[in-house]
Amino acid sequence: MDFEPTEEQLLVQRTAREYAERVLVPKAAARDLSCEFPVAELRELGRLGLLAINVPEEVGGAGAGVIAYSLAMQELARGDASVAVAVSVTNMVGELIANHGTDAQRRAWNPRLASGELVSGAFALSEADAGSDPAAMRTTAVKTATGWRLTGTKQWITCGDHAGVMIVWAVTDPTAGHNGISAFIVPGKAPGLVVARLEDKLGLRASSTAQLVLDGVEVDDDAMLGDPGRGFPLAMTALDGGRIGIASQAIGIARGALEAAVRYAQERETFGQPIIKHQAVGNMLADAATWLDAAMLMTLRAAELKQRGDAFAQQAAMAKLFSTEHAWKICDIALQVHGGYGYVRDFPVERALRDVRVTRIYEGTSEIQRIVIARNLLRG
Repeated sequence: MDFEPTEEQLLVQRTAREYAERVLVPKAAARDLSCEFPVAELRELGRLGLLAINVPEEVGGAGAGVIAYSLAMQELARGDASVAVAVSVTNMVGELIANHGTDAQRRAWNPRLASGELVSGAFALSEADAGSDPAAMRTTAVKTATGWRLTGTKQWITCGDHAGVMIVWAVTDPTAGHNGISAFIVPGKAPGLVVARLEDKLGLRASSTAQLVLDGVEVDDDAMLGDPGRGFPLAMTALDGGRIGIASQAIGIARGALEAAVRYAQERETFGQPIIKHQAVGNMLADAATWLDAAMLMTLRAAELKQRGDAFAQQAAMAKLFSTEHAWKICDIALQVHGGYGYVRDFPVERALRDVRVTRIYEGTSEIQRIVIARNLLRG
């Protein structure tokens, strides 16, 4: 498998890197403190083509593919992981509509998502008692004369308070289990859609995470995404692809932390020499660099398989599991190398450790990834 990026992929990567260095890095620490949602930045990223990287050009996307998306996510997360996660979910929503929506749905939503007009998308699947087990959801969609009435509560919804459009999963047939769940495209300002609370989080503090209440939200028949009762497979397909994005995000955060640790270890002296020359410190950094390289290769393999249209769920689960678990270790090493300074806000590594922690939870916990991998092994 050839991992040499194409010119187009390199262009997307450079665009993301230059924007991250110029705009995101200088503001990241202040945004983490203020929890200010990056509206202006997301609109600008839309103009740069980074909100719909793997969405076809004919519906307003960049059409650059999954590898380009992974490379861009790494660069943005290295700059500011809060911005990167908003970019990730918007790409995810746009890709779902582009791949499974009607022509009318694509025309209505994809260009506006891609351009940044709608600021962001949201993926409203999880509930308080239905995270790793989405089939246990309680949100319902009841048929009306003209469409559907959605009622329920969604939890942990990234960008839920700023999304111009969201995909909401609801039970349309309570007797059918997984086959009774459908997906709906819901405008972010739909009557009856209420932001009940915003979470006060450990990390990714400039990326809002909302509890949403759907109090009899009315949508037309043409708001359903895909076929009735086929919402669960749509969600699983989206999550498989989303795991490549989260692995990429973890890699970007870890790379930023490792680079900071190497710089510090070259400058900080003890016992008459830079601490990077002490074997204990050098060994930790060597392990971190090795894990980072392996995570990148695993993630690019999954991205390449998805881009070719081959089965990739197993490889995406492996990439997310390995990348996120080891990104956490890398950020912890980076903090340790900084010593006491790593524990305070004067240096970026404490933020990296807080930001990277959630990557082991969302888009499927590490425990769920192991279940996915084991099931695929059983299938041979």
